[in-house]
Amino acid sequence: MPINLSKGQKVSLTKDNPGLTKVVVGVGWDVNAFDTGGAFDLDGAAFLLTDSGKVSSQSDFVFYGNLNHSSGAVQHCGDNLTGAGDGDDEQIKIDLSKIPADISKIAFTVTIYDAENRHQNFGQVNNAFIRIYNEETGEEMLRYDLGEDFSIETAVVFGELYKNGSEWKFNAIGSGFQGGLAALCQNYGIDAQ
Repeated sequence: MPINLSKGQKVSLTKDNPGLTKVVVGVGWDVNAFDTGGAFDLDGAAFLLTDSGKVSSQSDFVFYGNLNHSSGAVQHCGDNLTGAGDGDDEQIKIDLSKIPADISKIAFTVTIYDAENRHQNFGQVNNAFIRIYNEETGEEMLRYDLGEDFSIETAVVFGELYKNGSEWKFNAIGSGFQGGLAALCQNYGIDAQ
């Protein structure tokens, strides 16, 4: 039975699941009926962060332009250009056993591609969620539905996987950013030029 999280709620993934190493983070959304003159292209990404809250190198940003982390710990399964259909729109596979020792947190974000030119924001996105399931069994472990009304934000941190002692935990964040991907990259120490 998956745990449905509220904003700010934290839950351990590994405490009650000893031996868990492979999970899949799925993100999904629907776009509302308002016509903005262009299709919505939302992009999921993962930022592998050190204790400083920043990446240690540009390669610690896993997204549609860098699908695999050099450690093998994080693999983006590809860009969904439309968000059409039910279920996960994009997925990121995580192997907890391969996460480098200096990485203490992985932030999962979704941004709207070319949002400014297309006059789009998360106020036009419905039913956004993040979920984590066990890759080996397919069992959904947790889910966080972002019920917040983001009216001007073009990027959202959905949640974070973080190390707490020997455990891996998940924190439901639901925090919006203006400025899209560039603002997120600056926040996490990526040069987005």
